[in-house]
Amino acid sequence: MLNLSLKGATAFVSLACLLSQAFAADDSTSTSAKSTGTIADYFGSMAGVRGFADPNVHITQNGKPSWFQLVDGTLSNATDFLLPFYINAAGGNISEATQCMISGSNGWQANHDAYAHGENNLWALKNSPFALGYFLRQDLPTHYALADGWTIGDMYAQSVVASTLPNRAYWASGSVNVPGGPQTPDQGGTTIDNNGTPGCEAPNISCFPLKWKTTFEHLEEAGVSWKVFREHDDFGDNPADYFGQFENLPTNSSLAQRGLGFPGLQAFYDAAEEGTLPAVSYIIGPMELSEHPPWGPHDGGWLQQQVVNAVTKSPKYHSTVLMLSYDETGGWGDHVLPITAPKDTPGEWMTNPFNTSETVFAGPGFRLPFTVVSPWSRGNRVYTAHSDHSSQIMFLEKWLASKGKNIVTKELNSWRREHMSDLTDLFDFKHPDYSIPHLPVPPQTAIGPQGQFLGDAECQTKFPNAQPPIPYGKQTRESSLHIETGFKMVVGALTEGRFLVFENGKSALALDTKRKELTIGTAIKTHDTSLNRFIIHATAAPPETTFNIQYYEPINGQKNYIDSKLKATSSIHEAANFEITYLGNDEGYTIKELSSKKFISITHSSKGESLSLGKQATAFSMFSVTKSSDSGTGF
Repeated sequence: MLNLSLKGATAFVSLACLLSQAFAADDSTSTSAKSTGTIADYFGSMAGVRGFADPNVHITQNGKPSWFQLVDGTLSNATDFLLPFYINAAGGNISEATQCMISGSNGWQANHDAYAHGENNLWALKNSPFALGYFLRQDLPTHYALADGWTIGDMYAQSVVASTLPNRAYWASGSVNVPGGPQTPDQGGTTIDNNGTPGCEAPNISCFPLKWKTTFEHLEEAGVSWKVFREHDDFGDNPADYFGQFENLPTNSSLAQRGLGFPGLQAFYDAAEEGTLPAVSYIIGPMELSEHPPWGPHDGGWLQQQVVNAVTKSPKYHSTVLMLSYDETGGWGDHVLPITAPKDTPGEWMTNPFNTSETVFAGPGFRLPFTVVSPWSRGNRVYTAHSDHSSQIMFLEKWLASKGKNIVTKELNSWRREHMSDLTDLFDFKHPDYSIPHLPVPPQTAIGPQGQFLGDAECQTKFPNAQPPIPYGKQTRESSLHIETGFKMVVGALTEGRFLVFENGKSALALDTKRKELTIGTAIKTHDTSLNRFIIHATAAPPETTFNIQYYEPINGQKNYIDSKLKATSSIHEAANFEITYLGNDEGYTIKELSSKKFISITHSSKGESLSLGKQATAFSMFSVTKSSDSGTGF
């Protein structure tokens, strides 16, 4: 397994031979942890992704979608609200300048304050108005090409509502030692900030170093080869440096040689080319390519493509999975409410050190970019299951178990295991696709005369004030929230937030507007017929996948839902409850009406096709379809 770690992100390059539904890894898996960003600021406008077309966006107590972030006179007197805004809308050379702009705070308190006890509408006031800026495809050509060419996960979240060190510690161990979890207080933590000074900032708060067991040690004890690839200027992002057991190791010890050295990125590229990578590799990029503001996404995109090229050109690509993800938000905002454990769940909730009169959840937090490159994740797909950094640990466990290496990370608590995915449904193990999509040539990162990466230095010299203008009082929802027209194939446990099309062969579920019922329509290549689009509403908390299904197309101006007889009803109380189950390996979804325990089924006969509820389940391919006009509809 190969872990590419850039500052705000995480990625696995996993040379794991995943065959059929079992894992039989030959060589190496790699994770790439990259810098900072959220799904919203990077991919909020991307076709088929849960972004600015979200039909399930949270409605705040003032009756407005959480797009409308509160503003007061301390920010502007021109408006009471600020919506997400395109960072480079001002034109000119602003798109060059914003490569070294600053967003908001990635810290514990600023992000909990922005969350506003579930209202999620104080990003401008409690974090930063710049947290609401976002990029478009033309600004991030490499990131978009990778997500389109393989699979993007749009419900992957940071593990802790906090900064780099807590999230990287979680990524490398499955914990930050929240009270009530598997660790004891004397093992360090509870880790909520970037404290790297020995001792505690408060009793049992941010105590450093950490002392519980890491994934590195689990791999070592199981005899699994692994290695951290990093440069000397690694931004302090190697999680091994956070744990006391890695201090004062003999330089010739296996843990030190694999986890604490500085082999550099070229060593990774060479090993990939030779097919000699270890079973698990972690790549930690240099600070200047980290994408953590003010280090820009162009430089991070350049590094991502170097890693992807090395992996896809490797003789072991046929047995490789590369996961590209981010460690924390970097101060960018997100409209999707995090999934949280019930109040006071041990190992998940704690007394807020900044306000001891309240308890707060530690995580998971806001969504991060997550793209998976492999022969089993090829092709414009979106993975919709709830995931976080613990998902990568559980994936490792599953992969290694298939090889007879039964590693169990006891540091990871039971709630995360039950509610975060292990990522296996992201892959189609039965139908690998070894083709490589066309990738645009990324902008060349600046390199100095000694071969050093210059990062933001040139940008900041040229643009000493790189911040874009904030469009106070100049916004409408329709004009502010850019959305691409297009689609992605849906895989994994289903979640809200998308316009969905259900297809079986040449047929699609559709609305019969005359009979006011569910019927069979025609599937088309672009999947964008309005009568074929549906919205789902969760009726139980994850990991349950039960939903009401709403017709996208209103009937006589009213919202309508599917009832237990597949008829349209304008009453949400009469809407049927459907269990939607993913079958894995891109084999689609079944839809069961729960009161009758029968499946939505398409029957083929000499007389044609018919739709009914029956004992025989039809497997439907599912597509998340967006249109540029969706910014004003669906809420």
